[in-house]
Amino acid sequence: MSRSLRVLGIDPGLTRCGIGVVDVSPNRTASLVHVGVVRSSTTDPIEKRLATIAAGIREILSAHDPHVVAVERVFAQNNRHSVMGTAQASGIALLLAAEHGIPAATHTPSEVKAAITGYGSADKLQVQTMVARVLRLDALPQPADAADALAIALCHAWRGGPATATGETTLTPAQRAWRDAEKRRSPQPRVARTHVRSDA
Repeated sequence: MSRSLRVLGIDPGLTRCGIGVVDVSPNRTASLVHVGVVRSSTTDPIEKRLATIAAGIREILSAHDPHVVAVERVFAQNNRHSVMGTAQASGIALLLAAEHGIPAATHTPSEVKAAITGYGSADKLQVQTMVARVLRLDALPQPADAADALAIALCHAWRGGPATATGETTLTPAQRAWRDAEKRRSPQPRVARTHVRSDA
């Protein structure tokens, strides 16, 4: 019998680093193993903050022994200070994965949204709702950083599965239903009618 894939998802951040561990079976069903947030104080020097994030991630790696680590890929933001902290926390996560001999991967926010909801521009509430549905949770995972970490973990597990002929990841029935509902909610473009006048 094929065993489940255990994925540690990380939503990198210097103040709050989201952590989510899920087990995903070959049939794409998933279960929650752990979810939480590693926090560092904004008053601490940068080296201590990074050490705090590292200690938190290292503890999760030792406690849950994931098969792979998935980290949200840093993307450009207007706030340079924020993106710098995110990049530093991301580097810590990838370094720790390497130290533990665990393969690691990164995924963009749009990749995560598309994998979870079937819709690359989904908002945070939509992602949280779908994560709760997939993992059969009684409430939406909180805070948002933790929910994002679970979404990243699910994204990695699902994107690693079989692809369709178009190269897209196969969607679960729940994802297809969500995507179709979003399409129905979106206003359809109006097509202008052009009348061609023929002169006799």
